[in-house]
Amino acid sequence: MKATWNNVVIAQSDDTVLVEGNHYFPVDSLDQKYVTFSNHKTVCAWKGTASYYSLLVNGELNPDAVWYYPTPKSGAEMVAGRVAFWKGVKVEA
Repeated sequence: MKATWNNVVIAQSDDTVLVEGNHYFPVDSLDQKYVTFSNHKTVCAWKGTASYYSLLVNGELNPDAVWYYPTPKSGAEMVAGRVAFWKGVKVEA
């Protein structure tokens, strides 16, 4: 699977986990040169508190486009150490 935004590959891996229609990529597949800080957080009832990263690609900022669960709740361990995407990030095989 490959995640792209702004015509740039953000992450690529053969080891994604599909949860609720979202592919969760291993965090080490995320190209860190495009990742920037976000202090955004949300709460999922069964996965726990999600933290976010923003993307900065070719001078364009995509705020809070990457999410992850630093300490997922029991039953959601499959997303530990993984990131997922939204806000226009295209995920495809």
